[in-house]
Amino acid sequence: MTNLMPLRLRSFWRSATIVGLVLGVVLLFVVLPASVAHAAGVPTPTPTDPATPSDGFSVDINGPDGSPSSAVVALVGITLLSVAPALLLMMTSFTKIFVVLAMARNALGLQSIPPNQVIAGLALFLSLFIMSPVLSDINVHALQPYLAGHIDFTAAVNAGSEPLRHFMLAHTRQEDLALMTRAAGQANPKDPSSVSLLTLVPAFMISELRAAFIIGFVIFVPFLVIDLVVSAALMSMGMMMLPPVMISLPFKILLFVLVDGWGLIITALVTSYRGG
Repeated sequence: MTNLMPLRLRSFWRSATIVGLVLGVVLLFVVLPASVAHAAGVPTPTPTDPATPSDGFSVDINGPDGSPSSAVVALVGITLLSVAPALLLMMTSFTKIFVVLAMARNALGLQSIPPNQVIAGLALFLSLFIMSPVLSDINVHALQPYLAGHIDFTAAVNAGSEPLRHFMLAHTRQEDLALMTRAAGQANPKDPSSVSLLTLVPAFMISELRAAFIIGFVIFVPFLVIDLVVSAALMSMGMMMLPPVMISLPFKILLFVLVDGWGLIITALVTSYRGG
């Protein structure tokens, strides 16, 4: 038995060697000629001269009819949406309205009624109501001509900033403009049209905050009188442990409802921008 195992191994390796040689011959005479014929049938590409580089690089952002492409319009829209909160806070009446409404809530002694979402929503829609003429001018003189391809993007920005500039100049004090001009170390502008937006926007914000605090002070006075009267009455009766807010709050709410406080505040805010 031990003598048969080497004989079987030798015969196995001999058979494997013969099969390998046969497969090698088949591959040599079948596959190699086919690959050579295939390579011979492929033409060799003729080398060409390198292209001459252009002097500049330009990107056409307009469509075939001269109007801006949809991709550019989408990009401009996304950019405006990203800077819309800053524009809303600094170049419209939103800040003044929001501050006045928040001060009216604090004057009533209500810390979270109405909530900030309600006050912000009311201030937003009042701002749209007040700024509707300005937005209409921007749409007519800047947005629609740009979408129609009559003006380019730079001209649209210049045309759209003019109504905002006129609105802010009409509601900015000369003292605040002079303050920001001196702070920037610039010379006094010759006329309102030459005022830079970098100077006009902070001056407009200061003027809006000043006007908002004046209106808030006027709102606080009657409620402060009610608090003083209630506190004096409680002190005279010896009820020093009773918080005056618990007694004065219903009277302040009643007074605010009887005089139509929200209507008076909104009317004062809207009329403060009339004629600007």
